[in-house]
Amino acid sequence: MATKKAFVKQVKGITFVGKTDSNHWITMDGPEEFGGSNAGVRPKELLLIALGGCTGSDVAAILGKKKVKLDGFEMNITSEVADEHPQVFTKIHIEYVFQGKNLPKEPIEKAIELSQTKYCSVTKMLEKAMEVTHSYKIVETQE
Repeated sequence: MATKKAFVKQVKGITFVGKTDSNHWITMDGPEEFGGSNAGVRPKELLLIALGGCTGSDVAAILGKKKVKLDGFEMNITSEVADEHPQVFTKIHIEYVFQGKNLPKEPIEKAIELSQTKYCSVTKMLEKAMEVTHSYKIVETQE
């Protein structure tokens, strides 16, 4: 079994920097009213970004292998958050948005399904704690 590590260090107040085995630093912070300097992404927001990066890389790789040519690909990720502390995510929805000319639905649907059910480890971890749903849309581009 592989082991992954992270190192997180306080800079000042609730401003922290962290890096993982890949050795890339990221800054995390909070608003000034909670002791931060508003200098970085919120830690909880990183979960949403991680989800998008994980499933997005799966989908892009699968579609690349299937020779589906995209003009653009993005995801809109929305979450519902509990009103009471610890204000956890209670639901997350991923909307995949594909841009291209005459994009075929079948390989897109299959790529999303494979990511959601087999490959995306972030989805699998989050599904243990909340509902994770998805949808997609295709935006036709001009030549």
